[in-house]
This record gives sequence, C-alpha cells and structure tokens, in this order.
Amino acid sequence: MMAGENLKLALGSFAHGKLRTVLSALGIVIGVMSVITITTLGDSATGSITDSVQDAGLNSITVMRGREAGDDVIRAFDMDFATQIAQVDGVEAVVPLVSAQFTVSHGAQRYDGVEVMGVLPDYANIYQYTPESGTFINESHDSDRDAVAVLGAEIAKSLFPEGGAVGERIRIFRNQARSFRVVGVMKSEADTMGNSFDSTVYIPASTFDARLQRIDSVREYGVLAKAGADVLVVEENLNTFFTESFEGSDSVRVMSPAGMAEMFSGITQTLNLFLAGVAAISLVVGGIGIMNIMLVSVSERTKEIGIRKALGATPAVIRFQFLTEAALLTTLGGIVGVASGLGLSSLAVKSLGWTLAPDPMAILMAVAFSGGVGLFFGLYPAARASKLDPVDALSHE
Repeated sequence: MMAGENLKLALGSFAHGKLRTVLSALGIVIGVMSVITITTLGDSATGSITDSVQDAGLNSITVMRGREAGDDVIRAFDMDFATQIAQVDGVEAVVPLVSAQFTVSHGAQRYDGVEVMGVLPDYANIYQYTPESGTFINESHDSDRDAVAVLGAEIAKSLFPEGGAVGERIRIFRNQARSFRVVGVMKSEADTMGNSFDSTVYIPASTFDARLQRIDSVREYGVLAKAGADVLVVEENLNTFFTESFEGSDSVRVMSPAGMAEMFSGITQTLNLFLAGVAAISLVVGGIGIMNIMLVSVSERTKEIGIRKALGATPAVIRFQFLTEAALLTTLGGIVGVASGLGLSSLAVKSLGWTLAPDPMAILMAVAFSGGVGLFFGLYPAARASKLDPVDALSHE
C-alpha cells in the first residue's frame, strides 16, 4: 500500500516539473542508450562474423606460402605435396590451388584479367560451394583433362547476360585461344579467405596444366578438417607440421575462418567491455545529476515533509518515499535509454547489412543498473529529508 502511494507521489512530482524531470533523467537515458547500442552492435558484429564462417565452411583451412618463404618452401609447394599435408592429424582432404589471369570471352563479351583457377573436385566440398545449375568439376573431368569450365555467379552473368551458360562454350586465352564447354554455374558466394568466388572461372587442375599454363608451383592449399574435429586444433597441428618441415615461423601461413572468427570475436568482446565501461561513466554522471535534483526537491518540499511527519509519518517512511522517487526516475530513464539504444542499433545494423542481435541480459542489467544508480544517489537526499525536524519543516518558507 505504501509503495503504491509512493509511486503516485513520485509520478505527481514528475508531472509537476516535467522539464526538470526530463533534464534530470537525460544523463541516465544517454548512458543506457550508449551501453545498449555498443553491446548490440558488438553482438550483431559477432553474429555476422559467425555467419561468414559458416558461409566459408566451418571445417575449411587455407595454407599458403608466407612472406619469408625460402626456396625450400617454394620447391616443396607442388601438386604432390598435398598428399603429405593430408597425413596431418585431423585432416580429411587437401586440394592444391593454382590460378592465373587470362582473357575470357563468349561471343561479343570479352573480359581481360579474369582469374582462372585449376582445382580438384574436393574444392567445392571444402569451401561448401554449390552449383546454381549444372555440376562442379568431377573426377572424370580431371582424370581425362577435359576442356570444361565452371563459372562463378558474377562472371557467368557478365558472359551470359541472358542466362543459359551451361552447355555453351567460352574461350580462354593468353597467347592463343582455348575453347571450354561450360558444365556448371555456381551460386553467388561472398569473398572469404582471399577467394573471390563469384568472379572466378574454374577448370580441372590437370587441364590447367596441360592446356593453359604448366604448374611448377602451388600458391596455396585448401584443407578440409575431419567432421567433428576441432578446427583450431587441426590448424595448430598444421602449424606444427610446417614448423618442423621448414625453418622460419613465417615461412608458411595457416588460416581458417574459425580461427579468424575467434580472433575477431575476442577483439569485439574486449572492445565492447571497454566502450561499455566508458558509456557507464555517463550513468554515474547522470546519478550525480539525480542526487542534485533530489536535494533541490527536498528543499522545495520541506513543508510537505513537515506536514507528513506531523501526521505520523516516520523517518523510514519519508526516506522510502524519496528513494522510490529517485529509483523510479532512473528506471524510467533506463527504459527510455534501452528503447533508444535498440532503435539506434537497428538503424546501424540495417545499414551495415547485419542481423540485429540484442542481448536480453545486457538489457536487463542496464535497466537494473539504472535503478540501482537511483537508489545509490538517492540515499543522501532521502536521508536528509527523513531527518528534518517537523517544527522547522512546517515553519519553512
């Protein structure tokens, strides 16, 4: 009953001084809005990274020559070296990746500097790359050195604006033209781990070596971790293998979407905590403002306090009344801050193309913390009000 009466008194006080109430709660609103915006954007960014990992293949790992790769690494990185990499614990499959830029044409459509990649059939499985129409390179294509090609979504649209690429022929040439039959067009895929899927033309590795350019060295390998294996552990196993095989820690680089996601998520979380801590300072500043306005309120309502005490209100009742008012003011500010933060986050996430991922726990904690700020900074004004002498209070002008 007392709590309900105190809430009515608090709301009446807010209504009596609307502008003062808004200005008092502004610090709390800004603080909570900042915290919610920062944590929501951080969680949304982390979710976007996770989605990118899934798109790139949760079990995929890329191995490439490092900046300090010596002649021993360059000589070792050939087509057959994939067999040795496949022996590393946790590795399911390995495909060498070779590519070069050529001119590609179909009819009147001609494009220079197109990346043509020689691949093995497991490439699509490692990177979870699926055809939109037709098929990807298969074992028969590679063993027979067939003159077949698979087009990424973007290059397919450029060469065949009206569609219907499968079954048609394209020409790939540097010094002389080579004709290739299109057997598949791939679904659009975002660029990941240095692979520009949509703008690439894929042909069998054996065909690349026989018809376009001799394969003397491999620039990188695509590695598939076994199902159920911890990709980060497999990545570490590969690092150990290359460290033992070649001198120099930077001679070979091993990267995976899972490893990059873990790194970026860790950075995002650390940055979130730091920025949320900075934003929380404004809550403290807002709390000081609440204390100040509550002290003014006590001074203005001295006669009211005297009347209530004269009618039998105890110091505890008076103290509870002003604590309720302070906590309600900051809690309402917290709720407005949460709504504003979610609205601002939604706009930012939409512009960045992410999926909104608010943290319910962060929302509850922000509202609870804002209420706690009100209680903490309302203690002194409430205590001061409860200690007023009724006689002095009634005679106050």
